[in-house]
Amino acid sequence: MNVSEQDRARISTAIRAAEKTTSGEIVCVLAQSSSDVTALPILAAAIAALALPWLLVALTAMSVHRILVLQILAFVALALVLCLPHVRVALVPRAARRAVAHRAAMEQFTIRGIARKKERTGILIFVSLAEHSARIIADVGIAGRVPQSEWQGAIDALVAHTKCGRMADGFIIAIDICGRVLATHFPRTETSRDELPDRIYFI
Repeated sequence: MNVSEQDRARISTAIRAAEKTTSGEIVCVLAQSSSDVTALPILAAAIAALALPWLLVALTAMSVHRILVLQILAFVALALVLCLPHVRVALVPRAARRAVAHRAAMEQFTIRGIARKKERTGILIFVSLAEHSARIIADVGIAGRVPQSEWQGAIDALVAHTKCGRMADGFIIAIDICGRVLATHFPRTETSRDELPDRIYFI
């Protein structure tokens, strides 16, 4: 994850600045991958390794011992290649990748304690690199008053800047957009207080 200490500090500063105008709170999470599914790559490697002896028997005069050695080597090599993060993710259908990223975002929403905020006015800005997914999860106090479409500008900024390798800038712009949306619907009051850390989490 290409986010320096300086960029982390910039993101924390952006969160604090955004929260000065709203009773809502913003939590950011950057995930390398939303899943660690290895069953599919292993299955694909096993099927290919099982098919290899049939081809070798039909096309060559190799000994059984040599064929078995090649089968084992083929399985190990394929398993290693197919289990590489970007290859593993590519094997998963797009709809399944979106579902996995959404589930991971919801898990982070719970883990980071956003739902424990008294007014239920917290949001999660979540990016999963492997799945090429960015989403914003709003707590129930916000979701009932702010349509999901109002977060689209922040999501678009995250996606565009991540593609250009400017991940921190994407988060900072998204935080600013989300802060302005929250300030419009949930302005800061005298009783407002911060209950969650102003930082980005990496998983």
